[in-house]
Amino acid sequence: MSRLTHFDDAGAAHMVDVSGKAETDRVAVAEGWVKMSAETLDIIISGTSKKGDVIGIARLAGIMGAKRTSDLIPLCHPLPITRVAVDLTVDDALPGLRVTATVGTAGRTGVEMEALVAVSTACLTVYDMAKAVQKDMQIGGIRLLSKTGGKSGDWKASPP
Repeated sequence: MSRLTHFDDAGAAHMVDVSGKAETDRVAVAEGWVKMSAETLDIIISGTSKKGDVIGIARLAGIMGAKRTSDLIPLCHPLPITRVAVDLTVDDALPGLRVTATVGTAGRTGVEMEALVAVSTACLTVYDMAKAVQKDMQIGGIRLLSKTGGKSGDWKASPP
């Protein structure tokens, strides 16, 4: 098993030196969901939430979250993000919203954390905007689906 890269030989936390790594195109995709009552979902879909366009605001929040990842996660490198796409889709089977984020860069380290933060931020924003009508919504399933580029190559998650 590989050692954790954010610790030095003495066990102290440190930011990984990526200066010797090659710049490559990198993309990461993450997902998550917000489960709620059918009634709450109807309010969101109909656009009658008192706070406005829940899906649109959550999409923007996810994009902003990806851009601020290095401010939130202590050992993440600030990256020149070249693409952030956050998609929220209705899933009547949950019931709720499924969130997917795709983040890209050309750099020396990957954007997995940026994709995960984008999903988390979008999910939390849905909760914030709809908590007035339902406080017991659930957020879950946040995980990395895939990543491409870099020394370790491409990776894809197994189905849940």
